[in-house]
Amino acid sequence: MAGEGFYQEYEVFSRRSDTSPMQYQFSLLAPNAELALVMAQENFLRRESASDIWVVKRSNIRKMTLDEKESLQRLDNKEYRNTKGYGYLKKKWRQYEQGMLDEKEIMSWGGKQSDENPHS
Repeated sequence: MAGEGFYQEYEVFSRRSDTSPMQYQFSLLAPNAELALVMAQENFLRRESASDIWVVKRSNIRKMTLDEKESLQRLDNKEYRNTKGYGYLKKKWRQYEQGMLDEKEIMSWGGKQSDENPHS
């Protein structure tokens, strides 16, 4: 371990139940993976319950290089695949539902109304 300090950086992930996704929680400094796990349990389980905790040494996590990140950019125009343009539909649907079932509309479905006009 030449060039490294006594403490190493670890990233902590957890999941609430066996079926929930793993989520990032926090970073910590520890001398080794075993103590990092104990520290993660002590710090995390005081606040929340968890069914699983993962502790990963930060240097073991590979991130994308700048060149790799550039490869994620779309080379062609496929904006039509992005659904960001449909965000208004939920609001529009709600307005439609509310307008559709107003009192006037519902009363128009009744046909004869015996209490108000028995001769209709």
